[in-house]
Amino acid sequence: MIKTILGFLVVLITIISCNNQSHNEESSRTAAQQPSGREKILLDSISAFPDSLLLREELIQYYRENADYTKAITAADEAIQKDSLNDRLWQIKGDLYFENYDTINAITALNRAADINPLPKYIITLGSLYAQTGDTIALQVADFIVEAKMTETPKESFFIKGLYYNFTGDKNKAIGFFDKCLSLDYNFMYAYREKAIALYDIGKYEDAIAVLDKAVTVQPKFDEGYYWLGRCLEKTNKRNDAIEEYKNALRISPDYIEAKDALTRLSTQ
Repeated sequence: MIKTILGFLVVLITIISCNNQSHNEESSRTAAQQPSGREKILLDSISAFPDSLLLREELIQYYRENADYTKAITAADEAIQKDSLNDRLWQIKGDLYFENYDTINAITALNRAADINPLPKYIITLGSLYAQTGDTIALQVADFIVEAKMTETPKESFFIKGLYYNFTGDKNKAIGFFDKCLSLDYNFMYAYREKAIALYDIGKYEDAIAVLDKAVTVQPKFDEGYYWLGRCLEKTNKRNDAIEEYKNALRISPDYIEAKDALTRLSTQ
């Protein structure tokens, strides 16, 4: 009889323990799903003032800064539902997609922004995005920028064409267009970067280093310039110099993931 009671108590304690554990796990999940801090303040403020696009943009930016692109895009969609003809909101949505490595949806969103308000900055960005997908529309956009006299010089048009040829494999043609960009504006950092990448891709590492050295001289805070210097120096077997350049990139941008990964890899070799 005593053995039976003891057995019953063991089973009962086990059941209670499991139930408590399940309840604790459920409570933890529920707590994790609950917004807190700045997010909660913004959500509560939006509930109180649902028509405030400024508050909605602040919420989008909060998610963006925390790299929560799913929530950021959802928040952008909710803002667009309030004002579907707001080109800025469509641009923000396009930027979010691009930062989240979704170029196709970025193009769709930015096309909508340009349809509503064909600002030069939307057209130029669209040209760059089409170029990165290897779509010949990029070349049409580049020509349109010049024909419509959207910019003071054709440097953006040259850049888009260079980007297109870089992504479609014609590296020498790409380099020619980047040189045209830089002849018009020696401060055009992206043209330095893309020219260096084209040279890197065809194995001209010393030439790429010369381009990047000039870039970081013109703009000492050009983090991507230091990162690509590191890549090129690795190829020329200058490991210690490469490490220093990756460190330089991280001094400017501590969250530069590629530079962190490269530094970790070299430090463990």
